[in-house]
Amino acid sequence: MSLPALLFGLSLLGVTAALTFPGMTDLLLLAGPCAIASLWLLLQARLRSPAPAPAVAQNWIVIDGSNVMHWQDGTPSLEPVRQVVRELAGQGYVPGVIFDANAGYKIADRYLHDGALARLLGLPADRVMVVPKGVQADDYILAAARDLKARVVTNDRYRDWVEAHPHVLEPGFLVRGGFGDGGLWLNLGPRPAAVAAG
Repeated sequence: MSLPALLFGLSLLGVTAALTFPGMTDLLLLAGPCAIASLWLLLQARLRSPAPAPAVAQNWIVIDGSNVMHWQDGTPSLEPVRQVVRELAGQGYVPGVIFDANAGYKIADRYLHDGALARLLGLPADRVMVVPKGVQADDYILAAARDLKARVVTNDRYRDWVEAHPHVLEPGFLVRGGFGDGGLWLNLGPRPAAVAAG
């Protein structure tokens, strides 16, 4: 709460008390002008504050972390995920990563929560998710991509999810990738119409 708003509220309380209780009418001489002055300050502060910036559409992309962590040589590691995150960010994407609950056990022999994996990836914690134990990350990945109007970086085809998430069949929705002699490659190609229209 701003100072002018606080002063205005207190002044209104004083005016109300002066008008309600017969013995406090003298308070009106102080509270009335204070209410007017604080209202003027409040209006001035509102007029001077800049208009909120228009929302910028983010170019989101969702990374299937549990899939990508096996890309380099089949051994689970965060390094392929880090490289994919860097590459996508360098191309103007805003990457988010979703992992199965067992991802930490595969790379660190213990459970790692969202914040721990985010730190290891150099991402904000709100862009990394570890799904609950006993649940497949696939549904979360596809729902997040749908909600964010994003694409998914994975080599998974999500065939079991076509009925619930028909957008997996759109050309370009699934971004395949891997590591070869030249290092990381991603088949970004053109954005699918549903994602581009987002």
